[in-house]
Amino acid sequence: MTTQATLPRPAKPLARLRDPAWYQEYGVYAAVAVVLLFNALFTEHFMTADNLRTQLVQVAPIVIVALGMALVIGTEGIDLSVGSTMALAAALLPLYLGYGLVPALLIALLAGAVVGAINGTLVSLVGLQPIVATLALFVGGRGLALVMADGQLKQIVNPDILALGTGSFLGIPTVVLIAGVLALAVAFLVQRTTFGRQIVAIGGNRSASALSGLPVKRVLIGVYILCGVMAALAGILATARLTASDPSSLGTLMELSAITAVVVGGTPLNGGSIRVLGTVAGALLMQLLRATLVKHDLPDSTAQIAQAAIIIAAVYVARERRSR
Repeated sequence: MTTQATLPRPAKPLARLRDPAWYQEYGVYAAVAVVLLFNALFTEHFMTADNLRTQLVQVAPIVIVALGMALVIGTEGIDLSVGSTMALAAALLPLYLGYGLVPALLIALLAGAVVGAINGTLVSLVGLQPIVATLALFVGGRGLALVMADGQLKQIVNPDILALGTGSFLGIPTVVLIAGVLALAVAFLVQRTTFGRQIVAIGGNRSASALSGLPVKRVLIGVYILCGVMAALAGILATARLTASDPSSLGTLMELSAITAVVVGGTPLNGGSIRVLGTVAGALLMQLLRATLVKHDLPDSTAQIAQAAIIIAAVYVARERRSR
């Protein structure tokens, strides 16, 4: 007598909704869809092309910074200096515009690379905890930016710079186009390159990666440099959109917005995984949620409380998934 193996039955839809893994994989996309549906039904003029365009323009710098932050968190690190790096790039930009557009942009981006190299060196070579290493430039970077700008707001009148913030290509805002291209580039880096696989491996188990011969220190420095350059680029674009360099406020709390986007997007804080599309969706969710509350005349403090609740939920889901 022969017995036939019993095949596992596919999980029922309701059972999937009780699985923390489902929420970590798809929860952020479902949340974006719910917010958009709510606004389509209950918020006047929210789903217009002009308003959606505005939301994308506003979220683009956050997306750029969050992409760099996702790479850092993928190594089980953190970078608290991204907001100060934005301010530093913004302070340098008007100082060197007299030498031409390209030199000014390169110097501002180079400043981001230097900040990232310092952070990466402190983490990989000195052995400081990432939160401690980047905290130094979180404070010192903005102070340096204020010194460079003499503590003053400086207007930007260069039309080429302003075009980065207000221009468009084929109807797509330039800042949105840049953020989209960077998202595709980071996704390719993570999924298709040796460097990307090394980032994930180091985040999963740094000691084992070192024993297996991976260049852990070099990869960590490279990751922090990429994060610094992306933050500097976001600072340039934000300055172009605001038509002024204001190091005292530019990038304030950007590190928290970026970390929120990464965590809500499903990238675990303990490293070993990077969700690029989820990071973009997480940034978009936070922007849409804030805009929705503003449209309904609720104070910004309410948006902050809602964001805190979402962060707690995302961390809880990730913890529940790891415990299973």
